[in-house]
Order: sequence, then C-alpha cells, then structure tokens
Amino acid sequence: MLAATMFVSRSAQAQAQVSEGTTLDQQIPPGKNFDKANFRLWVPKESGALQAVVVLMPGSNGDARAQVDDPVWRDFATRLKLALVGGQITDKPHEQNFLEQYCNVSQGSGQALLDAITMFATSSHHPELANAPLFLWGMSAGGQFNYEFVAWKPERVAAFVVNKGGIYYTALTSQATREVPGILFIAGKDLESRISTISGLFALNRRAGALWALAEEPNVAHVVGRSRDVALVFFEDALRLRLGGEATLKPISENSGYIGDIKAKTFHAAAGHPALTETTTWLLTERVARAWQAMETEKPFDP
Repeated sequence: MLAATMFVSRSAQAQAQVSEGTTLDQQIPPGKNFDKANFRLWVPKESGALQAVVVLMPGSNGDARAQVDDPVWRDFATRLKLALVGGQITDKPHEQNFLEQYCNVSQGSGQALLDAITMFATSSHHPELANAPLFLWGMSAGGQFNYEFVAWKPERVAAFVVNKGGIYYTALTSQATREVPGILFIAGKDLESRISTISGLFALNRRAGALWALAEEPNVAHVVGRSRDVALVFFEDALRLRLGGEATLKPISENSGYIGDIKAKTFHAAAGHPALTETTTWLLTERVARAWQAMETEKPFDP
C-alpha cells in the first residue's frame, strides 16, 4: 500500500487529535511580480517547538490554503512536529497568462512567503518558525515556484519537489542549490513541453552534481498521482538527515545516497560507484529509492 494509505489508516481518537490545532491567516500587500499573496498556517495542538515548515503551493494562480486541512498533511505534520503553510499567490493581469510571473520568486513573491512565515511566528507563538527550514511541496506552477525558491534561497530549504510544471526562469542553479535534495516529477501522459522542460532542467543540473531525482509516473497526465506519496517518504527521510537540532541544515554527501538507473529502473548504493551523473538519478535513502522504483514501474510500495 502507498504511504498515504498508511497515514490515513487511524483510529477515530487519533483522527480527532489531528483535526485539532491552530489555524491562522495572513495577507501580504501586492508586490512587484504578484497581485494577491494570501497564506494559511496550521500547527498541531500541543506540539511544543516545531521542527520545520511544509509549504503547500497550488497550480497556476490557484489557492492551496485549504490544503492545510487535508488529513494526510495534518497527520504528517503532527507526527513530525511540523507547521503547514498553504499559499495563494496570483499574477497581476498580463497578456501571456500561461507565464506565471509570480513563480519568478526573486522578484518579490518569495519574500512575501518569508514575510508571512515571520508574521506567523509571532501570531502563533512559535518564534522558531521565523527561521525554520522549509519543505516545499507543489503541483504544476506550485512546483515551478518551489524550483525558483530553492534557486533563490537554498540555505532555507531542507528538501523540495518539482511536480509537472512547465515554465521556469532559472536553468543552471548554484552549487548551493544543487546540494539541496530534490525530486523532479514528470508524467508520461503530460504535455511534451512539460516533460522535456523538467527533464532538461534535471539533466543540466544533475550533470553538475545535483542531488536530485527525476521520477516519472508513466500512465498519468497532469495530475498529482502518486507523487505526494513518494514526497512524504522523501520529506520524512530528509527531515531526519538534514535537521538534527542544529542551527543550520546538515549537508548531504552524494555517496550517502543511492543511484538510480533511469532506463533500467534499478538502483544501488552510491558509495563505491563512479558518479555517472548524465544517465542516473540521485536518491536520498534506500526507502526513497524503493518508492521511486515503485512509481517508475507502476508497482505497489509499502514504506
């Protein structure tokens, strides 16, 4: 069974506990590259100090604030002492509305997210959130936002996901960005332009040593599919490996992970093997590697 199934299989008492918590809203005034910027925070009840923030970003000009109510995300946040932030960031009117200008986060929208989190740190009485590491989840344009955010502020991101988006403003990222673990999802039945764009970004940065995975779900179109199930495993392992109570995020060694053969859909430990970056995908842990392989081969995965 998939990870999400495990997360929602719970007693009525546990469900009631997950439904409780604190929900707060924050609005940021329009900026250079965005019109609306609205955010919603959810923190688990009696969680104590929170370890990190999971940022949930929607598709093009959409609204992910309600995603903080999702029982899967709430269970994940409760178990691991995380905050959830759902975002709604929209473009100002312009002619080519398929080009999401707000995804170019260095032009103002990224700072809007950081400002909202800083405000939430005060209003929620969780001051640790002001500088907390971020886990970036998003679908379509949400993944585009994530990619540009980690390119802009890699030191703030523990792990990130790109998910079937089509428009990006950065090609080759910095070394610091390439050292942030990421998964770039593509869908076998999505638009060819989206597949080729994400595959190209991956190939360019992976050749330069990016600690990223390219993950294809073969028989789905432009939908979430199983990507969230894989991302939940990935984020949980990244949390364990990158946080550990220190003030800064721990670096990850390429040799500590696993190497996936994109064509054969097999994997092996990275240590002791040459880094064939042009034909391989990099996977954070063996558990993430098994989830990646299950998605690629359309088989069940039991975390």
